[in-house]
Amino acid sequence: MEALEKTWQEVLSMEKDTYTLVDTRDELSFAYGNIPGSINLLEEALLAEADQWKDKTLVLYCKKGEHSLEVAGHLREAGWQEVYSLKGGYLGWLMQRMQTEDETSQPEITTFDIEQSLRKKFKKTIWSKFTKAVREYELVQEGDKIAVCISGGKDSMLMAKLFQELQRHHKVNFDLVFLVMDPGYSKENRAIIENNAKKLGIPITVFGSDIFDAVFEIEKSPCYLCARMRRGHLYHKAQELGCNKIALGHHYDDVIETILMGMLYGAQMQTMMPKLHSTNFEGMQLIRPLYLVREDDIKKWRDYNHLYFLQCACKFTETCSSCQDNGQNNSKRLEVKNLIREMKKTNPYVEGNIFKSVENVNLSTVIAYKKDGVKHHFLETYDDAPVVKREDNESE
Repeated sequence: MEALEKTWQEVLSMEKDTYTLVDTRDELSFAYGNIPGSINLLEEALLAEADQWKDKTLVLYCKKGEHSLEVAGHLREAGWQEVYSLKGGYLGWLMQRMQTEDETSQPEITTFDIEQSLRKKFKKTIWSKFTKAVREYELVQEGDKIAVCISGGKDSMLMAKLFQELQRHHKVNFDLVFLVMDPGYSKENRAIIENNAKKLGIPITVFGSDIFDAVFEIEKSPCYLCARMRRGHLYHKAQELGCNKIALGHHYDDVIETILMGMLYGAQMQTMMPKLHSTNFEGMQLIRPLYLVREDDIKKWRDYNHLYFLQCACKFTETCSSCQDNGQNNSKRLEVKNLIREMKKTNPYVEGNIFKSVENVNLSTVIAYKKDGVKHHFLETYDDAPVVKREDNESE
């Protein structure tokens, strides 16, 4: 199997136009971070398009190079000659890149450059939408102490930079803590988070937990349980540090995907709120200041500044073990993301319409709804309600 692997140094020694880098991970992982110049193709897609790729030299990679090594072996058995797996995968490439920067002490881009990009190039698409959400949903008030929760991904790292900018220029006085919970990261994953924080000029506060060990053996919904436990730990630590709010990095696309997921898979109409009072931690609130920021704009900011992040640093994805046999992440969110993308082809306003749908709920046309945990049915007040003119588009 060793002959199937190539190190990054070996890849660099090849002529650029003689090989193609192929990321075999799922679309969500590829979107969070990938090696520049690579394309995203699963094994099935490679086989389906064999005529296009079979005579080319392919260098495959996944997160750590283990699943891609299996794929390379399958393709060799299918008759492919020039197909290899990148040793160490994306994570190994990222670690090497970090080491090179440390040795030269010359990062590709400085903290000042990153901050300038938010003030200028991405002022309209990111900064203005961030400040609009803060203002429109009243997310930051005088005297707040906000725990900016950083997972290490593109969204939370961007949110941290935006909060730094807001603190510098905002008229309201508030304090920030940049909180990173280590639930059991590998040494490599933690190093990547710390390196990105240093590059971005974010003074992180790291605290540990044993969440990964607690959920590692759970077969049913481990990611859901892990997320719930992580939030509880973040609330507790933030409260311990004197914070009254925690900030999470959910963006506009997360919101509209959550709306559709609730309808299609949960049989309920609900949204991801821009802010919430905690039910378990008295006096604490959760805020989502990226509520109006589009994910594509976050990716553009990341790529413009040559930043590289991991989607998930948990043990379940260390060897792509959370993936199906074909490497595809078993994600309902990815299904909904693709569904929205398809609908947008025929209706360019579909994303905005989904978002606005939860702002335009007409309770008089809803069969049942819940408020404060109590379910109400339209028949409760049906005979008491005055007769109103029938809507033109409603059949009797």
